[in-house]
Order: sequence, then structure tokens, then C-alpha cells
Amino acid sequence: MPSRSAAAVTEMEEAQPTPGLQFNEALSWRAGKAIAVADLLKRLNALSKEMQTLEQEENERDSFTRVAKELVNPNLLAHKDKGVKALTAACLVDILRLCAPDAPYTGQQLRDIFNMIIGQIIPALADPSNAYNNQHIYVLSSLAQVKSIVLLADIPSADTLIKNVFQHCFDVVSASPRSLPAEEVQKNVEANMTALLVCLVDESQTLSPEVVDIIVAQFLRTDPKAAFGSGSKNKKNGVVDEKQSTLFLRQLPPAYNMARYICNACPEKMARYFSQYFNDVVVDASNSSAPKNTSKNKKRHSDGLEDSDDENSGGPTEQALGDLRKVHGLLRELWRACPGVLQNVIPQLEAELAAENIQLRLLATETLGDIISGIGAAGLPAAPTMDPAAYPSNALMNPSENTVSLNLLTKPSSPQPFPSAHPQAYANYLGRRHDRTALIRAAWTTGVGRILSTSAGGAGLSQQEEDRLISDLNGMLGDADEKVRVAAVKVVANFTFRDIVGKLGRLGGVSDSGSLLATLADRVRDRKHLVREEAMAVLARIWGVAVGELSEQNEQIVALLGGIPSKILDTYYTNDIEIMVLLDRVFYAYLLPLSYPPVKTRSSKLTNGNSQGTKESQGSTDKVGEAIDPDKIRTERILLLVKALDERAKKVFYAIQSRQLMLSKYMGAYLARCEDFNGGVMDENESSIKENLTRLIKTFAGMLPNPPQATSDLWKFAKLHDRRSYQLIRFCMAPESDYRTVYNAIKEFTKRVVDASSSSTASNNLLDTLTPLLHRVSLIVYNKSHVPAIMEYSRTDDKSLAATAHEVLREISSRTPEVLKAHVQEICKTLQDEAPSANRPNAAGAVDNLKACASFASKYPKEIPKDRKFVQAMSNFAMYGSPPEAAKYAVSVIWAATEKKESLARDLAQKCIKGFTFGGEGYLSRLATLSQLMLLAPAEMDEQSTDEILDIAIAQTLLQVREPSKKPADEYSWSSTVDGEGQAKCWALKILVNRIRSHPDAETFAHVAAPVYNLLSSLVSQHGELSKAGNTPPTHKSRLRLLAARLYLKLCTQKAHDALLTPSAFNALTTVAQDPEEAVRSGFLQRLKKYLNQQKLPQRFYTIPFLLAFEPSDALRLDTTTWIRSRAAAFANAKSTGSSTKPNIVMESVFARLLSVLSHHPDYASEAEDLIDFSRYVIFYLQNVATADNVSLIYHIAQRVKQCRDAVTAPPTPDAPPTEADNRLYHLSDLAQVTIRKYEETHNWTIQTLPAKVRLPSSIFSEIKSHAEAQHIAEHHYLPDGVEAGVEDVLKATLRASRAAHHGKKRKAEGGGGSGDPNGRDAKKAKSGLPIRKPARPKEKKAAVAASKAPKTPKPKKRKESKEPGSGSAERRRSGRVKEVEMSYVERDSDEDDEEMETMDVAVNSDGAEEEDEEMSGSEPGSTHDVNKEAQAEEEEEKEEHEEEMEKADEFPHEEAEEQQEEEPEAEAEAEAEAEAEAEAEAEAEAVVEENEKEKESTPNYSASSASRGSKKKKKKSTTPSSHSKTKPSPPPRTKTTRATRSRAIAV
Repeated sequence: MPSRSAAAVTEMEEAQPTPGLQFNEALSWRAGKAIAVADLLKRLNALSKEMQTLEQEENERDSFTRVAKELVNPNLLAHKDKGVKALTAACLVDILRLCAPDAPYTGQQLRDIFNMIIGQIIPALADPSNAYNNQHIYVLSSLAQVKSIVLLADIPSADTLIKNVFQHCFDVVSASPRSLPAEEVQKNVEANMTALLVCLVDESQTLSPEVVDIIVAQFLRTDPKAAFGSGSKNKKNGVVDEKQSTLFLRQLPPAYNMARYICNACPEKMARYFSQYFNDVVVDASNSSAPKNTSKNKKRHSDGLEDSDDENSGGPTEQALGDLRKVHGLLRELWRACPGVLQNVIPQLEAELAAENIQLRLLATETLGDIISGIGAAGLPAAPTMDPAAYPSNALMNPSENTVSLNLLTKPSSPQPFPSAHPQAYANYLGRRHDRTALIRAAWTTGVGRILSTSAGGAGLSQQEEDRLISDLNGMLGDADEKVRVAAVKVVANFTFRDIVGKLGRLGGVSDSGSLLATLADRVRDRKHLVREEAMAVLARIWGVAVGELSEQNEQIVALLGGIPSKILDTYYTNDIEIMVLLDRVFYAYLLPLSYPPVKTRSSKLTNGNSQGTKESQGSTDKVGEAIDPDKIRTERILLLVKALDERAKKVFYAIQSRQLMLSKYMGAYLARCEDFNGGVMDENESSIKENLTRLIKTFAGMLPNPPQATSDLWKFAKLHDRRSYQLIRFCMAPESDYRTVYNAIKEFTKRVVDASSSSTASNNLLDTLTPLLHRVSLIVYNKSHVPAIMEYSRTDDKSLAATAHEVLREISSRTPEVLKAHVQEICKTLQDEAPSANRPNAAGAVDNLKACASFASKYPKEIPKDRKFVQAMSNFAMYGSPPEAAKYAVSVIWAATEKKESLARDLAQKCIKGFTFGGEGYLSRLATLSQLMLLAPAEMDEQSTDEILDIAIAQTLLQVREPSKKPADEYSWSSTVDGEGQAKCWALKILVNRIRSHPDAETFAHVAAPVYNLLSSLVSQHGELSKAGNTPPTHKSRLRLLAARLYLKLCTQKAHDALLTPSAFNALTTVAQDPEEAVRSGFLQRLKKYLNQQKLPQRFYTIPFLLAFEPSDALRLDTTTWIRSRAAAFANAKSTGSSTKPNIVMESVFARLLSVLSHHPDYASEAEDLIDFSRYVIFYLQNVATADNVSLIYHIAQRVKQCRDAVTAPPTPDAPPTEADNRLYHLSDLAQVTIRKYEETHNWTIQTLPAKVRLPSSIFSEIKSHAEAQHIAEHHYLPDGVEAGVEDVLKATLRASRAAHHGKKRKAEGGGGSGDPNGRDAKKAKSGLPIRKPARPKEKKAAVAASKAPKTPKPKKRKESKEPGSGSAERRRSGRVKEVEMSYVERDSDEDDEEMETMDVAVNSDGAEEEDEEMSGSEPGSTHDVNKEAQAEEEEEKEEHEEEMEKADEFPHEEAEEQQEEEPEAEAEAEAEAEAEAEAEAEAEAVVEENEKEKESTPNYSASSASRGSKKKKKKSTTPSSHSKTKPSPPPRTKTTRATRSRAIAV
């Protein structure tokens, strides 16, 4: 009983409620007597609810002791029921809250508690649908808010638990679905987890490297590889297609946000941890050096590190490099998220910039560039869309242009400006532009471009800093290494159109020297093909996008980008085949895209699908088709392109179109031969078919960069025997095809070739071979679909394109008049409506329509209307047309197309003659009409009419000076405009020349032509002066002299007319190339080159261009030099294609004629100074013609001149002593030999002795009858003392100036000249005139002035006679490499002496070819195809310069050092692209086709025999004065003081 009472008391005591906590149920049990799960859950739930209501300050701490002890029982912590563990954890966190700050647990118990919470509760938060999710959230929030998690830091060896906390927290927020309705709850979980982790970081003394790794890993979640996984299907290497932008995250990952918040909340601690982390990775990479010369190292070197082998030796392994790349990628993202944690890392990254190892420097350079640009681990944003074929084109201020990346992860973002936050690191980064390794400079260039394009990650750049970066980027475009230049070009491609205009265009446009855009434009002529390709594509794309603004005549865009087409087309002059193909691709891909505009008209039926276009063009096809005309839009773009071209580029543009005519004939012949070839199965003529096909394939292969591959592909195409492809090519070439037909044919042909290439029988390169050829033969620009729009623009002048439209229409009418067939009636109707009358002038553009109509009528006269109204309209144009050219073209139309043209011609002549008064109504039109009638209808002019016409031309016009000049008689000038009197005299002169051009009677021709030739000779020799009073206006004189020279050339295109041009008159004609006025020189040379290209002039006219040795105009000299080299290369190439064994030495034979012309030059004098000056002519000739192969021949020709006598002047008696003219020749012969030897020694060539003599033209050279006299002349040395040394100095100065001009440097030549003048004359002297003609002057010289000349030579003593032999000077000056042979000095008496020099009997260069035209396709010099052969001359010149630089390294050490430091990417030589000469190439193409068709037809050409004239005809005494001083008024004599006298123009 007592015992029971004691037990009851004890039980009652236990039942007493503890102060604060009322819960008194058991939570623990003995083994084998477990509490039911339901009861246990009920008790735990009750306990949890009660404890949640208690506050720490209101309760006794001891009241929680029992419960606290039971809650850590392993039976609860390790219970298998998730609800029990969830409720237990909720109760435990309350215990920790109520007992804070001292937990009622031991360290081990705390470890068990956090093990359960971290391992079970926190991971369960990833499932919001869990039944106990509220308890899980409560546990998390309690730990975060009460900061009970800090107890974790007090547990010994808790690193694993801390690591698991971070790991599970980041996993939970990363794995939780974001589309559930309870998203707000999930945000709370994310916030509590963030606070939890921040508390841990803040309270922990240190964090283990594993924890740092976990935090670091969260920043890489923005990497697409991490976001989508590298093992995903259809995603190689984890690369995600940027076009699938919907796949990218629209907001930052929660784990990323958590990590960013942690770092920003604890910047100092995290900065320390990240610094250690970065340092550990770098140290590990540095310690894991790869062995030298391993295969991996070699592989890396091949990837672009070969330029720093020493730096790469022993570098990090591939695995270590991978780690380095990963950690550097992490730094990019850390800067975007939390730049404060990098305060200790940036200095380490800065130190890497100066690391010896190239990989570390490269990674540091790339990383810092991206950090400054705000580019993170996700990489770059999508490149801006710049589609040159889009319509409408992107407007500069188009608000629809998306400048903000749709992808949040790739949008560049920098929270603070890096330059201000880390100025020292930024300065060191900018210094990497001078890194010795090209790979580093390339990476730096890419980084600078990103900084500019992103405005430093959106943080902004100051104006000064932006200008500096643009200037640095500009410098990288001219870097010596091609990798850097390519990187710089690619950087520009990544700018938006707005940034290109607003940022890169700030320093100027493509035409402003020194600007970034101008430097970029220069890269299209880079030496490296990869740079050229990138630069040309970028420039063309920019212009294509700017078309819309250019069309609206935006002045800013026109100034910045208007010159792009000219820069691109100017590359044509390099004559590099790779550039030619690249130019074609760029032309039809960017400048004039074939798919432009990418819209359909309602009537269009495209079977191959629509072209790519903008949203505007794709939204409603029918609506757009009704609103716009694709042909008109395309035409507008063509006209904008032509309008933007300068003169040189226009020549190229028209040459490209003219090339189509010639190549289409070749292509037609090739297709015909392919059909005959029949895939290799032929029944007959197999050898002939294969031979013809081989020749055509060889021609086409020579136009492509890889001839062997092209040959193989063309043979394979022939073996495919795809008749549909043949027909498609013919569609492209047919003038009847409209643009849509041509475009569809190209598309279908491309598809068929691609399909054929997939078979095993065809080459994969077949499309690359055929596409350039297809573009070249297709009628794309001169298409009949464009003609109506061109005519409309010419009438309306919409967008100021009328002048350009007229110009293009003229070209179409002259090149491809076939395309005008469908529109000629409309042109004629327009002319009929615009016809002038006595009271009404014609429209301004009528002359262009008339020219087009005249060109068409000459080929298709039946298509021209013949009704009375049209004929009357043409008659009105002939009488009243303005300008006078309109009358000329109207007469041509009448004569070509009308049925009663004879009577109409007579009536027109009578109307023009009747009542003609100078200055009267339509007097200029009447003169033009009479001029054309004299050419076309001479038979219809009776004797009376002819006399009246001649009276009008001579007495009333030419010999009259109605407005006498009040200026001095020797005044001579040029004007871009000419008054009525000047025009009238020009037309009158054409009347006289056209009369003899059309003279039908060969017997009386010489009698009729002699006065006209005398008149032309007087105009040339007297500088356009015809008046005895010498009062002709100065501007008239220059016009008349130029016209007379041009008419001389036109006359000499006919053999009979050329025979009347005496050698003395020809010598006078050559001086027009040295006229004081550049316009005269340029106009004369342009016409001369045109006729020579067309092979219409005899070979002696090739002498004239070599007189430009002292040409002060850089552009004219460069063009002429390029043309000479092109012709020389074409003639040299003809040797390998001709069938004759005779050598083609046209350019070499000219040298003898050049010496003859120089011997009669007005400036010639035998003093040392003058001879040294004349050596520049020889040097100029050698620079453009001489090679190692022909220098021996040129030297031999110079020797042969000394074995003849001058025949230009009156020939002396056979026994007469040498005349003054002879002595001049001998002086020049010795001078030429000395110069050639010096030139040969400089280039390290060898002069070989030829086996026999070369015959000289007998029209200007005569034989020496006496053997003794010939021997005496040969042994006598005619040069004064000091000439040889002076020639050597001049040669050095010229070569040095040539190299300076080649490298684009402003270095002075040794002779005192600037870099622009390779002849060593300074600019000041060059401006004063030309060193070409000078009056007679006393022979006294002033030593004081002569001493100032450069190069200085010993002053020779005056000698009236040549130095006698005996001193051995001639023997000493003879090159040791010249072998002497016995030869006869007596000229043989043979009829063959009349032949030109290329009729040599000896087999010099026996593999050569005759000068006559060979019908092998592409072999005719002067054609578009052969002009590309100038590349051979350029390569030879580069080789010569290289050898010369090596040989003269000691002589020019400063120049060699500069050349080694800077590689000029620009190509050296250019080739002349004569647009007008392209029209004549059609004759060659026709000859080739006819040959292939077995219908051989030769064209007239000047062969060697046709060039000789004098001995086979009786010489007529010329009325032309033989000396200039006898015919023109002599100016006041000037004392000869210095050679600068020759730099002044002749006073007229």
C-alpha cells in the first residue's frame, strides 16, 4: 500500500505540466515496442504546432530538455517514414530557435540533426507536391531566419555537411519546375536558401575548395553547353543554333541568381576564395608542362602558334589548357554578375598579359576583351543581319532594327565601366596591340571590336576613348601579319549598319585617306587572298545594305560609303586571276545580288521557290507585287552602282559587261563541241572534236585560279553530257532572255550541277569551276528587262539618275544592241516626238537615244522605222540637233536604215551648204552633218558640192580667227569647255579628214590626202596654231592639236593612209605625248592605246608610250606603265600559243625606233648632263619591257643601231662622213648599252650574245656601205666622261623611288625626287611643266647651278668632237658577262631590210610566235582574256625587286629595315582595263568560233611586212617641217642652266 502510494505520487509529479511547454507525450520507445506511425505522427504534429507558438523570451529553457533529448533519438532521425522525419525536423529547428544561442545538443547530436535535415529535408523541397512540403519549407525558413544554420560551422569537420548544403540547395532550385501554380512558394524557397547560404558563407571562417567549386559551377549555367547538355541529339559539341532563340532561357537560372546574390552579399570573402581558386588553376596548369616536340604541341602549333615556338615549348597540357579556358570563361560571367569578387583576380589576369607562355597571354587577352565588353559564358550575341539582297533595304534610322539581343544570356552587359574600375589593367590590355605574337594581336583586335560594338558592355565609352579604339583598330587593318588583318576585317563585319556609320565612319569614308573605312577598302588589294576575300565581302555587303540610303541621296551615307564599288572594281587592275573570280562572286552576291529584289510579281511563276527577303517582302506577296516592279528596282540599283563609280572603275564595269560578248561566243563553241563529243562516244572526226574541245577548255581554264583542276572539271562536265544544262547556259547567254529567265536558268543549272557532283563520277569542285564562267557569259546587267526602266529614268531624271541612264543606254546600244530589239520602236517614237525644229530645240537626252539608235541601226537596219515622220525627224536632227553630235548620229541612222538614203544625203548636203553662215542658225549641226556625209556618202557629193563644203571648212572656218587672242603668241592652255568657234574648227577638220578616209580612188588618193596631212602636221608641230598672225585663242590651240593627233591615229589605222605619215612627221606626232597640258597628253594616249589594243596601228606607234619617262602626272604615268606591261605580257604569252617558229619581239623591236625618235627629240644634246637625263627614257623602257629572257636581245638591238645610219633626214651620199643625226644615234646607242649593262648588273642577269644580227627598219635606218667606217664607228666611244657614273646614280635613284612607291612610303629618292616621281624629280619642278620640249639654247653651262642637280656627276669637259679611242674606256665599260664574237658591220643589201625587226632569221626564242593573229582562243594580245596575263609581268617584277633588294642590302640598309618591319598588303602593279577595247574583242571571239566551225576568217592586222613602207614606195618630199624650231614661233631664248629646264613645258 505504501509502495503504491509512492508510485502514484511519482506519476502525478511527472504529469505536472512543464512551465512553457505543455506537450507531455512520449516520443521515444524501447526496442521492440515502437510507437505506431500514426500515433507518432499525431504526437509530433502536436508538438510542432505548440512549439511554433512559443517565443524564446517567454519560456523556461529547461522545459525543452526532455523533448529535445527525445527528438535526437536515432529512432526518429532515421525513421523510415518521411512524415516522421519532416515533423521531427520541424520540431528540432524550433528547439534550436527557442534554445538559441546555445543548442541543447552535443556536437555529435548536431551532426546527426544536420545530416538528416541536409540529406532528407532540403532535397525534398525539389518536389512541391510532397504531402509534407509545408514542414520542409518551415524547416528551411527557420534555419535561414533564425540563422540556426550557423551551428553547422561549430561542428568539428563539418566541411562535408557544408558542401552538401550548397550542393542540395542549388540542385533544388535548378530541378524545381517553374510552371507550377505555387511559383510564389518556390520563390520563397529560393530566397530562404539564398539567405541560408549567405549566412553560412558569412559565419564560416573558411570555405572548402569543394564549396567554392559548387558556387563557381552555378555561373556556368548560362553557358548553352551546360544548359542543353553536350550530349543532346542534333547538337554537335553542345552548340546551339542561335536561330532557335525560343530554346534559350528567357530569365536567368535561379541557381545563378543565388550564387550571384551570395557573391554580392559577401564580396570580400568571395573575392579571397575566387582569387585562390583562380590562382590554383593557373599554378596547376603551369606545373603540368607538356614535353617538347610532342604531337599535341605540334598540333597546337599548326593551329596558329607556330610563330612563337620558343614560347610554346613546355607549355600546359591539353587538359590543363581546358581547365584554364574554363576558369577564364568563368571570369567573364563573374564580371557580369558580381564584379566585386574579382578585385583580386583582375591583377592576376593582368599579370598573365605579360606571361612568357603564349597560351596564357592569349587566354588573358581574350578574357579581358570579353570582360570589358560584358560578354559572359553564354558567348556572343547573334551577328547583326545585313542582307544586301533584302528589299526594302535597311534604313539608317529604321526603328525595326533590333539592336538588343533577344537572348538575355548573350546580351552584353557590364555592371560598371571596366576602364574606370581597373585603369591599370585596361591600360596594359591596350598595350597588347604591340604584342610580338600575331595571334595575340589578332585576339586583341577581336576584343577591341567587341568593346566598340557593345559600347563596353553598355557601360559606355567616352568620345576620346572611342576614337582611340577606332584608331587602334584602323592600325590593325594594316598589320604586317595576315591573321591580324583578317581578324580586323571580321571585326568590322560584326558591326551593325548604324554603328558602321556612326562609329567607324567618324574618321571619314572610304575615300578619305587615313580613315578606318579607307584602310578597310585598301585591304581589297591585299597580297593575301584570305584578307582580300574577307575585305571585299564585308565592303560589298555594307554597300548593299546602304543602297536604300544611297537611293534617298543621304549625303552622309554617300560621303562615307559611296566610293565602295569603285574600290572593289579597282581590284580588276591587279589582273590576279583569284581576284577576278572573287570579284565576280562579290559582284553578283553583294553589289548586284541575283535574287534582288526578293519578291514575286503576280505573273511570276517560280518553280524553285521564293528568294530570301525581309518581313515586308514576305508578308503579302500579291500586294507587294502590285506595288513594285522588280525590274525597275533592280535597274535603279544598277544605275546607283554605275553612278557611284569613278572613271577607272567605270572602265572595269563596262569591261565586265563587254567580256560577256566575247566569252559567250567561246561558251557557245564549247557547248557545240560538247554536243559533238557526245559524252566521249563519237562516230567520226574524233581527233578533230577532241582537239577543238581541248583548246576551248584550255582557254576557260586559263581564266580560273587552278587551271589543272578547272581543266579536269570542264572535261568531266563534257563527259556528263547533260543536254538540259547546255540549254540552260544558252538561256543565260541569249539576248532574247528576260532577267527572270536568266535567273531561273542559273538556279536550275546550279541545282543540276550540285546533284551531279554528288555522284562518284563528278568532282566536288565542279560548281566552283562552272559558276564563275556562267556568271561571265550571262546577260545579267545588259538584260532586256532593264531597258524600259533605263529609258524611263533617262526621261524623268528620277533620283538624279538621268545622266547615268543615258550612259548605260549608250553602252548597251554599242555592246549588245540585240537587247534593244523589243524597245527600239519606243526609242524611235521618243526621238520622233523630241525632234527639233528651227524654233524648238531637242531634249537634252536625245543625243544618247540617237547614238543608241544609230548603233542598233548599223546591225539591224530592218528594225528601224522607215515611215515619213521618222525620216523627217532624223532630217530635223541633222539640221538643228544640239549638241552637234546629235546631227552626226541622225545622219548615221538615215544612211543605215532608210530606203532612199542617196537622195536624202544629197538633199541634206544641199540644205547644209545653202545659206551657210558662220554663227548662223544650226551652223554647228550643219558642220557635223557635212562631216558625216563626207564619210558615209562621198559618192553622192558632186564636185561643186565638194568644193563648197571645202570652202566652208577651210576658208570660212579653219583659217578665220573671229575672236583673236590678246595673250602672247606662245600662250597655250586647256579648258574643259569650248566655245562655238572652237567646236566649228574641230568639225571642219573632221570634214577634211573624213573626205580622205572615204576617198574611193586609190590612184588620186595621195594627191588628195597630201594637203590634209600637211595641215595636220602643221597643227601638231605648231601646237594648234594656223593663223599667220599667231592670234588663235590658247584654248583653241590645245583642242586643235589634240584633235589633229587623234585624226592622225585614225587615219593610220588604214595601211594606205599610214604610208603617207613620214618618219619626220611621226617624230613630230610623238611629241604630243609630252604636251604641256595633261588633258592633251591623256586624250592622245587614251586613243593611242585603244587602237593599239585593237591592233589597228602599226608597231611603230608602240614607241610613243615610252616617252612618258618624265610624266609629272602620277595617274597617267601609272596607267601607261600598267598598259605597257600588259601588252608586253600579252605578246610574250603569244609565243606559247602561236604556231610559227618566228619569235614575237614587238616590244623589243620598238627599242630601235625609240632610239631613233630620241635622236630627233627637240631636247636632245650631246652634253653629259643631257645624255644622263636621256638615260631615264632607256630606264623607263627597261623597267616595263626588259626581262632576264629578252635583255640580251634588247642589248643586241642597241648595238645594231650603232651599225646603221639615220635615214629620217635626207640620206647622205654613200661616202659622206657621219652627219649630226648619225652622231646622235651613236651617242644614244652607247648610252643605251651602258644603261642596259647597269640594269642587267643590278638585277643579276646575264647578257648572252645572239648568233646573228637583227635587221632594223629601213624606213628610219640605212646601211653603212664602208666596212672600215663601220669598224671605226663600232670601236669609237661617243659618250663624254662622267656619263656612266651619272647613269648609275640615276638608275639607283629610280629603282629606290620605285620601291618606295611600291611600299607606299614617302621617301625621297637619291635624285632629290619625291616618292610620287620614280624619276627622281621633286614635285615642285614637276608642277612647272614637262621635261619634254625646250627651245634652242646656248651650250654654255653655269657650274654653280649644275652642281645643285641630283644625281651629281663629274662635270664633263666641253668637246665639239667625240672622244677618240685609245684609252680603253669602252673596253673597261663592257660587261664581263657579254661574250664577244666576230661579226660583220656592213649592212647587207637585201629586200629583207624593209622588214621589221621581228623577221629575224635566227631562232632567238625559237618557241615563240609570229606577230600575226593566232586563232587559238584567248591568245590575241589586247583581248580581255590576255590582258590578265600581265600578272606574269608583275611576278617577274616582284622577283626582280626582291633580288635587287638582296643585292643592295648594304647600300640601302634603312630601307631594308623598314621593309622587313612592314609588309605592305597592297598589290604592286595594275593592268589597264580599256573598256572601249573590249568591244573589239568580239572579232577575236568570232575568229575562234569560226575556226572551230572550220570556217577560218582572218582579220586585218599589221604584220612585220606591212609595217615597213619606205623602201617599197618612192619617198615623197614632205611639206611638213622637219624641225620644230623652223615651224613654230621661237620663244625668247633661255640660257641653259640646269636640267630643270627640261622640267618646263615648251613655250609655244
